[in-house]
Amino acid sequence: MKWISNLVDRASNYFAHRKGFLPLLGIVLVIVDFVLPFLGFSLSSFLVASNLFLHLGVIIAIFGFMLAWAL
Repeated sequence: MKWISNLVDRASNYFAHRKGFLPLLGIVLVIVDFVLPFLGFSLSSFLVASNLFLHLGVIIAIFGFMLAWAL
Protein backbone atom coordinates (compact mmCIF):
# COMPACT_ATOMS: atom_id res chain seq x y z
CA MET A 1 0.00 0.00 0.00
CA LYS A 2 2.94 2.31 0.61
CA TRP A 3 4.09 2.12 -3.02
CA ILE A 4 0.66 3.28 -4.21
CA SER A 5 0.88 6.27 -1.88
CA ASN A 6 4.35 7.10 -3.20
CA LEU A 7 3.13 6.74 -6.79
CA VAL A 8 0.20 9.10 -6.20
CA ASP A 9 2.47 11.63 -4.46
CA ARG A 10 4.98 11.62 -7.32
CA ALA A 11 2.23 11.81 -9.97
CA SER A 12 0.51 14.72 -8.24
CA ASN A 13 3.81 16.59 -7.92
CA TYR A 14 4.55 15.96 -11.59
CA PHE A 15 1.12 17.03 -12.88
CA ALA A 16 0.87 20.04 -10.55
CA HIS A 17 3.37 21.86 -12.77
CA ARG A 18 1.99 20.42 -16.03
CA LYS A 19 -1.77 20.91 -15.69
CA GLY A 20 -2.46 21.02 -19.41
CA PHE A 21 -0.50 17.91 -20.35
CA LEU A 22 -3.26 15.30 -19.95
CA PRO A 23 -5.99 17.31 -21.72
CA LEU A 24 -3.55 18.05 -24.53
CA LEU A 25 -2.64 14.37 -24.78
CA GLY A 26 -6.34 13.49 -24.93
CA ILE A 27 -6.94 15.99 -27.73
CA VAL A 28 -3.99 14.59 -29.68
CA LEU A 29 -5.39 11.05 -29.32
CA VAL A 30 -8.79 12.19 -30.62
CA ILE A 31 -7.11 13.84 -33.62
CA VAL A 32 -5.09 10.67 -34.27
CA ASP A 33 -8.31 8.66 -34.26
CA PHE A 34 -9.80 11.09 -36.78
CA VAL A 35 -6.77 10.89 -39.09
CA LEU A 36 -6.17 7.10 -39.01
CA PRO A 37 -8.78 6.17 -41.65
CA PHE A 38 -7.27 8.70 -44.08
CA LEU A 39 -3.75 7.27 -43.72
CA GLY A 40 -4.59 4.05 -45.50
CA PHE A 41 -5.63 1.85 -42.62
CA SER A 42 -8.43 -0.41 -43.72
CA LEU A 43 -11.84 -0.19 -42.12
CA SER A 44 -11.43 -3.71 -40.79
CA SER A 45 -8.45 -2.62 -38.70
CA PHE A 46 -9.09 -2.94 -34.96
CA LEU A 47 -7.92 0.59 -34.20
CA VAL A 48 -10.21 2.14 -36.79
CA ALA A 49 -13.21 -0.09 -36.17
CA SER A 50 -13.19 0.27 -32.38
CA ASN A 51 -12.27 3.98 -32.20
CA LEU A 52 -9.79 3.03 -29.49
CA PHE A 53 -7.86 6.30 -29.61
CA LEU A 54 -11.08 8.30 -29.50
CA HIS A 55 -12.26 6.60 -26.33
CA LEU A 56 -8.84 6.76 -24.65
CA GLY A 57 -8.46 10.40 -25.63
CA VAL A 58 -11.80 11.44 -24.19
CA ILE A 59 -11.18 9.55 -20.93
CA ILE A 60 -7.66 10.98 -20.54
CA ALA A 61 -8.83 14.53 -21.34
CA ILE A 62 -11.70 14.39 -18.83
CA PHE A 63 -9.40 12.94 -16.17
CA GLY A 64 -6.86 15.66 -16.95
CA PHE A 65 -9.43 18.44 -16.57
CA MET A 66 -10.63 16.99 -13.26
CA LEU A 67 -7.06 16.63 -12.00
CA ALA A 68 -6.10 20.16 -13.08
CA TRP A 69 -9.15 21.56 -11.31
CA ALA A 70 -8.28 19.67 -8.11
CA LEU A 71 -4.62 20.73 -8.15
